[in-house]
Amino acid sequence: MRIALLFLLTAGCFFVLVTPLAQTQATAPKQPEAVYLLKPAHVFDGESAQLHEGWSVLVRGEKIEAAGPAGEIKASSDVKVIELPGMTLMPGLIDAHSHVMLHPYSETVWNDQVAREALSLRVARATNHLRSTLLAGFTTIRDLGTEGAGYADVGLKQAVEQGIIPGPRMLVATRAIVASGSYGPKGYAPEWTVPQGAEEADGVDGLTRVVREQIGKGADWIKVYADYRWGAGGMAHATFTLDELKLAVEVAGSAGIPVSAHATSTEGMRRATLAGVETIEHGDGGTPETFRLMKEHGTALCPTLAVAGANAERKKIVFKQALDAGVTIASGSDVGVFAHGDNAREIETMVNWGMPLVDALRSATSIDARVLHMQDKIGAVKSGLFADLIAVEGDPTRDLSSLRRVRLVMKGGHLYRNDVGR
Repeated sequence: MRIALLFLLTAGCFFVLVTPLAQTQATAPKQPEAVYLLKPAHVFDGESAQLHEGWSVLVRGEKIEAAGPAGEIKASSDVKVIELPGMTLMPGLIDAHSHVMLHPYSETVWNDQVAREALSLRVARATNHLRSTLLAGFTTIRDLGTEGAGYADVGLKQAVEQGIIPGPRMLVATRAIVASGSYGPKGYAPEWTVPQGAEEADGVDGLTRVVREQIGKGADWIKVYADYRWGAGGMAHATFTLDELKLAVEVAGSAGIPVSAHATSTEGMRRATLAGVETIEHGDGGTPETFRLMKEHGTALCPTLAVAGANAERKKIVFKQALDAGVTIASGSDVGVFAHGDNAREIETMVNWGMPLVDALRSATSIDARVLHMQDKIGAVKSGLFADLIAVEGDPTRDLSSLRRVRLVMKGGHLYRNDVGR
């Protein structure tokens, strides 16, 4: 009886001590959401060809609450007003083809980056790459393969999402998928089995396992190499058969995951399109017939013009054919081959090679958002979307160099750069 009474008294004391703390934690007030009223000279909404004059944009928390004529925006007393005189406010830019685990080949060739640089070194570099990309006004990237760095992109994406490091929103493809014997690093004696810059898979069992495993590890997109420089003459030849590509698309589609295909040969592009991939990367071997096929199947082209190099004249012709065919053009630069933060090179090249300036801006905002299945989240200055916004000096619909004069960067309602008035 005494033991029971002692237990009850002890339990009662514990309850008295613990309960107030638990109640305090449960009722702790939430931090108030940051509220900003952005007042630029102009707004490019990501869709309209005409700039909006006299608009303001109200941001509450991580979303755009309202965007429209300044007189119609009702702001509360706690709002922080940011004046942006002489500037254009626009959606954060999107790069649909990046490699944050790579750094310029002029510094270190691809083979040595993949085979000789430690993973920890590559992750440290990539952390800087992400910050440079964000501060340049690119608030979303699709990273298409870690090039030998395993699933490091998944961890980097989580670090950005958790606020550990600054960076753009990331859609990741993890290791990418290649046919056995077709990829690299190359140049080693044939008796050596060297770890590859992507994951090898073949046939029904191999492709099914690898696609599922990459999705299970965190892939937002599956990337396959429909062709590569292998076989006769060292030219780009198709790797996977049409049936293999169809299988990869079907398996990924079962999980709601889209597929992208590296394809630089005419046959690789044809097979990838017929297999149902959503984007073709590079597309150097495109022909009017290939682009008509892509148009019929709703396949977008991410041409990566910024890395054309010695192939520039050919790529100019191919790009014009794609424009003439009305193929959806996604803006993606293949950055990593060149310096991160210089992503605007792709938009500049698209314009220099014949794409109307406003269309190039749409490609890097609302069109990329649609291609990436994120049009209900980003890509436009519109109520309800994430407040991924940048302010640039001047009018980017008339002067493309404005994209090199980024003065404000906001992602998810958080200011990462604000040079206004400095």
